[in-house]
Amino acid sequence: MKNRIKVFRAMYDLTQKALADELGVTRQTILAIEKGKYDPSLDLAFKIAKRFKVTIEDVFTYEKE
Repeated sequence: MKNRIKVFRAMYDLTQKALADELGVTRQTILAIEKGKYDPSLDLAFKIAKRFKVTIEDVFTYEKE
């Protein structure tokens, strides 16, 4: 699954650590999601979208492999 978390973090001037702290996850979790190595739970995906005041579809794009 592709995502635009890095883009949104840049728009809000957030580090991976700062975002992780806000969401209650580790920086490694944010890194893995950004690199596409880990798909977040639905709950975490909603939290990420809510943090950036956008829809899940704005952050995540499903691609058939």
